[in-house]
Amino acid sequence: MDDLFGHGPGNDDDDDSSVAAAGTGSGGGAKPRSPLAVRMRPRTLDEVVGQQHLLGQGSPLRQLAAGADAAGPAGPSSLILWGPPGTGKTTLAHVIARGPGRKFVELSAITAGVKDVRRVMDDALTARDLYKTTTVLFLDEIHRFNKAQQDALLPGVENRWVVLVAATTENPSFSVVSPLLSRSLLLTLKPLTDGDIEGLLKRAVEDPRGLGGAVELDDEALAHLVRLSGGDARRALTALEAAAGVAFGDADDAGNGLVKVGLKHTERALDVAAVRYDRAGDQHYDVASAFIKSIRGSDVDAALHYLARMLEAGEDPRFVARRIVISAAEDVGMADPTALQTAVAAAQAVQLIGMPEGRIILAEAVVHLATAPKSNAAYMGINKAIADVRAGLGNGIPAHLRDSHYPGSKQLGHGLGYKYAHDAPHGVATQQYPPDDLVGKDYYQPTANGAERDIAVRLERLRKIVRGK
Repeated sequence: MDDLFGHGPGNDDDDDSSVAAAGTGSGGGAKPRSPLAVRMRPRTLDEVVGQQHLLGQGSPLRQLAAGADAAGPAGPSSLILWGPPGTGKTTLAHVIARGPGRKFVELSAITAGVKDVRRVMDDALTARDLYKTTTVLFLDEIHRFNKAQQDALLPGVENRWVVLVAATTENPSFSVVSPLLSRSLLLTLKPLTDGDIEGLLKRAVEDPRGLGGAVELDDEALAHLVRLSGGDARRALTALEAAAGVAFGDADDAGNGLVKVGLKHTERALDVAAVRYDRAGDQHYDVASAFIKSIRGSDVDAALHYLARMLEAGEDPRFVARRIVISAAEDVGMADPTALQTAVAAAQAVQLIGMPEGRIILAEAVVHLATAPKSNAAYMGINKAIADVRAGLGNGIPAHLRDSHYPGSKQLGHGLGYKYAHDAPHGVATQQYPPDDLVGKDYYQPTANGAERDIAVRLERLRKIVRGK
């Protein structure tokens, strides 16, 4: 068991303090006690999981990783890697550093200063001139460098004393100075998909550098780890290692044989309960149905529970927002006309802000809808009107309402006798608006709930005036 968690053959390229990233590979070993994420770091670009849009044959990354000769007569270019955490920025830097004639230096913008940058530049110039060695400088979180610190990088990048590989989670257009940005290639890394993470975890279970096939990861545990990773490869591998450790602890009491890592182990290791939810199956529809019915039933607490359940299971917040907008129109309606405004604003805000802050906006909309007075009168009204149209009712349009702006329309009687509503007292004129066979038909029947109580009184007066009663 100890061998699975770090007691393997050492490797000078691995460092316990290093950060792992998005990929796996086979062969090689790791220093004792190296984290699983470090042991599984790719050795070549072919082992990298995800980012295939950057790894095609002849791409800048391929050329840079192959060495100076492959980079062309101009030499290798510096890179700025922009993407979410755990998508492979550090991994790509380490793979590039493995090229022939390379020396790897890593700095963090959190702790490094101008003096550190200048020292690296001086050493890189010496290494190039005396030893024909190219220094790859990996600078993590470059967005934390101020302008003066970033300017200190310019001579080395301009004269190619170093190949700068800078990583950032923030938009470089706003966080990196223009001179440095113009001298570097900007590569955008995409979040890893669930499939990428799933493949990464399976390979980590089987790979000799990982758990070496000594554990069996069941489907529920795998799905739980994928969901909790949030597209972060480092987080996924760290969680797998913790769950395997719990499983091995149980195996000490249970006996020998292949150790099975189940859902209970991932829940205990991560202290997060698995949410039973299938975004493509019954749970998706059942929870969404319970969510809407709780809003309709004015149970705000149950509605918030189902909202949390969907979000924690990784449901698309845009789907939730769409359901809230529908509920505002269908279930709250004109009893509180501001509910639809809140729902639409929430849907737009979630698109703009995203998660996790989007949960606050969705919760506010849910509380508004669940506590609002309810009416489906507008919903029922349009359904009745559609039913009559489908039944063939509503023949023609009264002549005085027809378009009278084109030549010859007057001769057809169009617009004759039309009463302009604004000329009548209170802006309401006695006049027939529906087709002859629908005169006196009431589609909208407001309730006595909320704002519709006042609408009902006003509507009764309007109908009497319009219909001449």
